[in-house]
Amino acid sequence: MKVVWSGKFIDSYTMDPAAASGRMEAILDVIRDRVTFVEAQPAGEEAIAACHTAYHIGHIRQIGLYEIAALAAGGAIQAAEIGMREPCFGLIRPPGHHASANSCWGFCYFNNMAIALEKMKADGKIKKALVLDIDLHFGDGTVNILGSKGYVTLVNPSSNSPVDFIRQVEKALAADTYDVIGISAGFDYAREDWGGVLGESDYTDIGRMVRETARKTGAGFFGILEGGYNHRVLGHNCMALLDGMRED
Repeated sequence: MKVVWSGKFIDSYTMDPAAASGRMEAILDVIRDRVTFVEAQPAGEEAIAACHTAYHIGHIRQIGLYEIAALAAGGAIQAAEIGMREPCFGLIRPPGHHASANSCWGFCYFNNMAIALEKMKADGKIKKALVLDIDLHFGDGTVNILGSKGYVTLVNPSSNSPVDFIRQVEKALAADTYDVIGISAGFDYAREDWGGVLGESDYTDIGRMVRETARKTGAGFFGILEGGYNHRVLGHNCMALLDGMRED
């Protein structure tokens, strides 16, 4: 399975939990011998400007985070494009789902998922998309940017029960057909992370359901990293999702 990655994502670019030292290494230690890495390339400013205002882009430049944020956005575009042919995951940071057109919060700067889907739509590669945001926190930035576009269905499952959470995912996948399914893969809903709900088998089930739906309907599918902060379990939960996504 392909994983889009850059060694630059190891750099601790701020003092927040998403940028913490050791976070990406915790994932790499688990997945490195089981995936094929693709070097991430930065998104062009035109692709970023399709989702963010000039003011916001200038602000991210001013605080010195443009290069790493553009690299994450570019990695998301690559994951989405590869995902039209085969399963792919963007092991990227900073995360993005709290970034709106003209503002951001929650450790996010550019909205990686929105930038990837808008680029795919503009290039004529997709007409209809589903975003399945499994992060503990509501993806408000993704909703703010894509919610009124008409071609994207946005689903943020929320529950204190793993059975109910999985049922919400299943319902979303069965509701319609899409050209691509993008997973905003936050792992902070994990049993041993902030959310305290999902186990490794639940992440595998989510990946498997997305894969089976995509194969049945002819859709592409991909995931990109959002949250997840317990380094001891983060890599195992990420690998569990990839195990579900990968081909049998």
